[in-house]
Amino acid sequence: MPKRGKKGVAAEDGEEPQREPETKKSKVGAKKSGEETTGEGAVLYEDPPAQKTSPSGKSATIKICSWNVDGLRAWIKKKGLDWVKEEAPDILCLQETKCSENKLPAELQELPGLSHQYWSAPSDKGEEEHESFVLITACVPNAGRGLVRLEYRQRWDEVFRKFLKGLASRKLLVLCGDLNVAHEEIDLCNPKGNKKNAGFTPQERQGFRELLQEVPLAESFRHLYPNSAYAYAFWTYVMNARSKNVGLITSCCPTLSYLPCVTERSVPRLLASDLVSSTVNTPLPISL
Repeated sequence: MPKRGKKGVAAEDGEEPQREPETKKSKVGAKKSGEETTGEGAVLYEDPPAQKTSPSGKSATIKICSWNVDGLRAWIKKKGLDWVKEEAPDILCLQETKCSENKLPAELQELPGLSHQYWSAPSDKGEEEHESFVLITACVPNAGRGLVRLEYRQRWDEVFRKFLKGLASRKLLVLCGDLNVAHEEIDLCNPKGNKKNAGFTPQERQGFRELLQEVPLAESFRHLYPNSAYAYAFWTYVMNARSKNVGLITSCCPTLSYLPCVTERSVPRLLASDLVSSTVNTPLPISL
């Protein structure tokens, strides 16, 4: 598996706030000034080996990948499609495409193995129903710089939670996307310094906790690797954050929430939930 470290609901602009996988440090004893400029001394995260069967002994029958691409055209230029072709997911969920359906790049429209495509506008629900489960991909509203949209976010959380409960009462549910919340302190690099920032306020964390409890859902990555530290899905562009692995994992129901969530009835079928090395945002495949 790739190594990490050095390495449809509309989004709102705002403040970016384990058999356990191994962690290791590079060049222990490097001077602080060197760490700040080159990333030396950064704690690296390494994905665990791929599992062949679930704890219940069953093989995976479907692979779902969620990726906040932060602009389709730029993502394609950065070879995002190469990873998709290699990984060959059965379902690919993309968020923040920043591209209307009538302007989709030809390379994406002709992607082998993904001939059935659904592109949602900001007013649409990113919902797809299958024979055995319902898939929701969402880009949850951000609380905004200075938390100016926190109250709106709280109202949205309540409505979204009720919507998901209704779906989960009918079928198994998979939720993925950018959920814009880091659930626990282990899910970001600097929890103490971010408690008043969008994505890690007590209100947003409580809203996400209630979603998990009431639907109910399980965070795929944290279910499999509850104690894995330094495993992040997002890094800001500034301050060499990626090279220093100063990031967060956002809950898809992966942490600031990109990781997928599955209904608790689906947990026995959960085989893998990975964080794959990429650029600013990381692709997040799960296997069921």
